[in-house]
Amino acid sequence: MNAKLLTAAHRSLRFGTKVKVTNRNNGRSVVVRINDRGPFIRGRVLDLSKAAAQNIGMVSSGTAKVCYEVIG
Repeated sequence: MNAKLLTAAHRSLRFGTKVKVTNRNNGRSVVVRINDRGPFIRGRVLDLSKAAAQNIGMVSSGTAKVCYEVIG
């Protein structure tokens, strides 16, 4: 995964799918493109690139509760 792009990993969504991810703690959102498989850690559904994580303010915490919706 390229850390500078707005991308994410998901276990089953098709590659190229666009997903709007919203940080539930601060309401900030980002649109990412699925380009990888994962995460393979129980309880996690998305693995965001560093750029996407920075956009929604979750780099320092490493993880965050998010809502996500497929938009295309």
